[in-house]
Amino acid sequence: MFYKLAQKVMFQMDPELAHNIAIGSLKMTGNNLLNCFYRQQVKSAPVTCMGLTFPNPVGLAAGLDKDGESIDAFHAMGFGHVEVGTVTPRPQAGNDQPRLFRLKPAKGIINRMGFNNKGVDNLVRNLMAKKSDIMVGVNIGKNKDTPVEQGKDDYLICMEKVYQYASYIAVNISSPNTPGLRSMQYGELLDDLLSSIKAKQTELAAKHGKYVPVALKIAPDLTAEEISAIADSLVNNQFDGVIATNTTLNRDNVVGLQHAEEMGGLSGKPLADLSTQVIKQLAICLQGKIPIIGVGGINSAADALAKFDAGSTMVQIYTGFIYQGPKLVDQIARAYSAK
Repeated sequence: MFYKLAQKVMFQMDPELAHNIAIGSLKMTGNNLLNCFYRQQVKSAPVTCMGLTFPNPVGLAAGLDKDGESIDAFHAMGFGHVEVGTVTPRPQAGNDQPRLFRLKPAKGIINRMGFNNKGVDNLVRNLMAKKSDIMVGVNIGKNKDTPVEQGKDDYLICMEKVYQYASYIAVNISSPNTPGLRSMQYGELLDDLLSSIKAKQTELAAKHGKYVPVALKIAPDLTAEEISAIADSLVNNQFDGVIATNTTLNRDNVVGLQHAEEMGGLSGKPLADLSTQVIKQLAICLQGKIPIIGVGGINSAADALAKFDAGSTMVQIYTGFIYQGPKLVDQIARAYSAK
């Protein structure tokens, strides 16, 4: 009830302003009595993924809490894990505003944020300050002005800084809003990046006495051949997981809607089937060798079950959470435990 009232107010505002107010409010209330407005007991449904045990299979996808400011509030909502970021080595403002658009009839969002964040050092401070023991994945990227050919250096810088504070690390090469980034999903650039990440993981595991899994986040706009090639690279480089998928450039499901022609990545319900199809193809290629975290268009428990049926071990929500509120976490956890 409270969420529906808050949503009604927020949906009258500019989307990015509403987002900033929400994150600020959650930051202030995450560890005090005011979290009673969103705290909930979520059905216990433990799941093992990437060698880690999560209390339930529902995570918050990257992009909502870019700087890790409200981790404890999302723990109060009952999320099984939170993925913060995408974070870059240096702070960056991102793309020009406006850059966030609601497609309410379709329960979708288009964003072209452009990895706006306060930098990896700020994120590390927030990770050190969190009070809850929730599993936190850290989604890492490259700065916009770093040439693609040198992009792996940015990932390694971020990885080194967040390693000891992260439950797992997600390597984001699939955002459509950083020029050239998606080219890192292919061929030699991909193999070079994955092998470098894996070598760094081995080095940091020895240094810190702690093995932190690494996962790759991929785009939904891939051919079957590209998905197969990515799967082979993941297996060959012994990655621990894959997150499928990021936002899409496809607009087939939102033709004619206000804001549908805006540049950027489309998320939410219009992405559901495309994302699920990628997961199915990945699962066939991977043959259970690497777990899949399914994300994209989950707006109900039934949508989440479709991702599990396609081959996901866990799921993440973002846009569905904006439209449905915290109750969606418990609904998915209950559906998962009953299946």
